Amino acid sequence: MPIYNAPLKDMDFILNDVFKAEDFWQGNDDLAHIDMATANAILEEMAKFSKNVILDLNRSSDEEGGAQFSNGVVTTPKGFKEAFKQYAEGGWIGLGAEEEWGGQGMPKMLTVLADEMIWATNPSFMLYPLLSVGAGMALNNYASQEQKETYLPKIYTGEWSGTMCLTEPHAGTDLGIIKTKAERNDDGSYDISGTKIFITSGEHDLSENIIHLVLAKTPDAPAGSRGISLFIVPKFLLNEDGSLGERNSMGAGSIEHKMGIKGSATCVLNFDAAKGFLVGKENEGLAAMFVMMNYERLSMGIQGLGASEFAYQNAAQYATDRLQGRSATGVKSPEKPADSILVHGDVRRMLLNGRANNEASRAFAVYVGQQLDITKFSSDAEAVKKANDRVALLTPIAKAYLTDTALNAVLDSQMVFGGHGYIREWGMEQCVRDLRISQIYEGTNGVQAQDLIGRKTIRNNGANMAEYITEIREFVATLDDSLAIKAATLNACSEVEAITQFILQQAKEAPDFANGVAVDYLHAVGLLSFSYMFAKIAQAAQGKTETFYQNKVILAQYFAEKVLPGLTARIAQIKAGSNLMMQLPEDYFTAQS
Repeated sequence: MPIYNAPLKDMDFILNDVFKAEDFWQGNDDLAHIDMATANAILEEMAKFSKNVILDLNRSSDEEGGAQFSNGVVTTPKGFKEAFKQYAEGGWIGLGAEEEWGGQGMPKMLTVLADEMIWATNPSFMLYPLLSVGAGMALNNYASQEQKETYLPKIYTGEWSGTMCLTEPHAGTDLGIIKTKAERNDDGSYDISGTKIFITSGEHDLSENIIHLVLAKTPDAPAGSRGISLFIVPKFLLNEDGSLGERNSMGAGSIEHKMGIKGSATCVLNFDAAKGFLVGKENEGLAAMFVMMNYERLSMGIQGLGASEFAYQNAAQYATDRLQGRSATGVKSPEKPADSILVHGDVRRMLLNGRANNEASRAFAVYVGQQLDITKFSSDAEAVKKANDRVALLTPIAKAYLTDTALNAVLDSQMVFGGHGYIREWGMEQCVRDLRISQIYEGTNGVQAQDLIGRKTIRNNGANMAEYITEIREFVATLDDSLAIKAATLNACSEVEAITQFILQQAKEAPDFANGVAVDYLHAVGLLSFSYMFAKIAQAAQGKTETFYQNKVILAQYFAEKVLPGLTARIAQIKAGSNLMMQLPEDYFTAQS
């Protein structure tokens, strides 16, 4: 059976040594209720829950075929209902939510680490509370006081859950062409009609009510995305006293049969003049939904981190136990018939690539979490603006780069197992299947790359990117010259700075250019970001004699010398432009000869 032990010491190191989290929290009145002792206690409890309650449910839910659908009713896998009840009673759904609505008000720096453990042990399970948290955030930011009082406390207790309903059969990324209609009623409500697809947690048996957040258009709405409104459409309508009333005229038409995350119910939802209630103002729904979408996008990056950590732990243990061949430098275990495969350089390459990815990804997630905490809790307007700009710039990196590199790391871990990695009982093939979706949903990674290069870079003439590079340079300049990561990161800053200017110039001259090089640019910025994280890690670890810390310095050097050189290839691909890929006619792609 697969193993998992939460990397609590690594998490403490990132919070305490790298980001000085306690000082950051204590310096803000709204976060002064948390210190490292409290943070570590929370993480320890989540470690117990993830390992002892939901880890074993991950494989069993996959083996039994995941969520089941019958006559509009969805049944979650065996054990999910009891686990969800325990999760909700533990206060985990509202861990980062406002105390006013029953949440615990914990900082994002901490909640990303708690989430990592759930993603690592059971991604299908995680998707149920994840959507509730996102819906709660959107409602907290845009709903009326009455709506908040009605829905938020129930969502955070787990009595009710949430969804986001965007995608339609003909409209995914291009939300401006959605067809779902919202007809006004005399009582202020709306009749919502249309079909939504790919709705995560759209129907299930874990909560007594499901609060759907639905994008729709009113009859006189402007064309395109400017005409989208957001509506609360509950599965069960509420009586005047707040109790559950009649079933709303909507429901699941089917669930998708998926490659992975089978325990998560991905639904087709049909709305037939279902009663809905406007959130905020008409035609301003997309802004509210983006609050939820951006939260989910960071969460997808953490899904990647969780999977990569899970895969690494299992691969490292397998490599330790697996005896095969002898070391090229001489027998290491003469008492055994063969040495462990850890004596082989290529096995170490795969494991070290995975370990480097995990540590940089974890640091990056906490870094972005800290920026989000500044936007939420800081009273310094300038600091809030700077943090908002940074979050906007880095959200596509958090979603796309962390999941791209995670899949590579998981595939390497699978390869460590050899043939056993292809066999179900070792858990690696499920890990690969479950993780693949992270690159696709919440906006494909290609779409995230377009967002980074277009809206986040070209649109503001590279200003936000320039500020980010300046921040990296100023920090790295404080490092000791003996650290290899210092020179490597400064060089990466110069290279990314130069290629950004090249992109800005080329985008003016060639309309197809940016689209054709977007993924390469995202990976270039991702590599720079990971180098920045390793610079922070190396600085925090340098001078400490414990092996744990010295290994951090060595891993940072490994990244600088064995992973970061990939930046050169990405830059060369960007400079090659898009002409070659665009000059072929469309019929080339379907021609059979």
